Amino acid sequence: MAAIAAQEALDLKSRYPQVFHRPLRQKLLAPLAAVAAAAYLVFCFFFFNVAGVISDANWERAGTYIADWYSWEANPRFRFKNGQVELEWARSLLGDNPDPDWINQPREGLYIVTLGNSGNRVEIAEGQVVAVVNGRAFNVPITEAGAELPADAPSNMSIKNGRVTVDYGFVGLAEIRNTQVFVRHRFLGWPNFFFDTHSPFFGMDTGELWTSATSAPQIDERMPNWQLMLVEFLYNSEWQHLDVFNKMLQTIVMAFVGTLFAAMVAFPLSFIAARNITPNPVGNWFMKRVFDLLRSVDMLIWALFFVRGFGPGPIPGIAAIFFTDTGTLGKTNTEALENIDDKQREGVRSVGASAANVQRYGVVPQVLPVFVSQALYFWESNTRSATIIGAVGAGGIGLKLIEAMRTNQDWENVAYMVILILIVVFVFDNISNALRSRLIGAR
Repeated sequence: MAAIAAQEALDLKSRYPQVFHRPLRQKLLAPLAAVAAAAYLVFCFFFFNVAGVISDANWERAGTYIADWYSWEANPRFRFKNGQVELEWARSLLGDNPDPDWINQPREGLYIVTLGNSGNRVEIAEGQVVAVVNGRAFNVPITEAGAELPADAPSNMSIKNGRVTVDYGFVGLAEIRNTQVFVRHRFLGWPNFFFDTHSPFFGMDTGELWTSATSAPQIDERMPNWQLMLVEFLYNSEWQHLDVFNKMLQTIVMAFVGTLFAAMVAFPLSFIAARNITPNPVGNWFMKRVFDLLRSVDMLIWALFFVRGFGPGPIPGIAAIFFTDTGTLGKTNTEALENIDDKQREGVRSVGASAANVQRYGVVPQVLPVFVSQALYFWESNTRSATIIGAVGAGGIGLKLIEAMRTNQDWENVAYMVILILIVVFVFDNISNALRSRLIGAR
């Protein structure tokens, strides 16, 4: 590009002084905005005591919860009683009488617990515990006051209040006391996801399941084996698949019905609120304030209100979605109506059409794609929102989710339901996007 002459540059500056000679406040606007944003972030950092929250956080517990999402723990407890060692199970997915291959009893009163494949194990006998770390043995003295830390203990061994903890990383740990040894052994996966330990199919691999379903002797005379598999899966006592699916379906229905009713009610009311459609200032003002009231109260608050009024169940959830979305869709629809092109309406009116036909053929074709697109978006969004309001008693998967979180032990069930919610939201998001694309493309 050729450089302009000096005189041409002067002419441009004289003709457009607002471009070349901006006021000082305009020049400082961007730097001041950046400084203000940084100052606000610093204020929030100290106001919310972010540093204190981070320092006081229990990261170890958080890591345990996260690990519970994709793995499970076996918790054997070895108690010292009357000169012997008694094995108890605090919690196990291995069945009522587990006999895992990683716990051996070479002789009476001695247990060897193997943790992982790196030579890590714990040898437990009355009054004597040996922790083997990476093939190196450490004798942990047991006294009446508690367990004692070995003099040459490695970095993964610690003591607190007479309890020696040997941390083997992901595979688990051993907590040694003067009365017992508590072991936490972690494994990847969910072994009882498809069938619980009481099912005849528990522990079978894919080939064994296929053989059992197609050619093995019938296990239950009332139904074939493949049907029994389906029943055992749906009525899994640990994962409760049928109940989870029912609650997920409840959530989908809540989102669909609530959004549908809201769209049906907001459609005619937005015509009253639009100033260019209904030239009545009082009616316009009143209807817009109704929309403001409905959408200013959060969906969660509406859900709490209706749960108190109607009791737990999907009806309060549908009502909460209906009230909130009526206000929001009413506002967006009103704004769409107030921004239409009046030429189409004037054209329909010029041929002598009635007032109803003017709206039907001059207004609705312009705004209908916007209305439907907004309704589809809120339908997809409410699938997520219905999960939250379900947690306060409005039914659906949210109620099931909060129940699993309250136990502080069923985080694998929480992960299962979260994954299921993500899949449903993903599917409905794609369906909504496809319908909106078709609708806008057909306009």
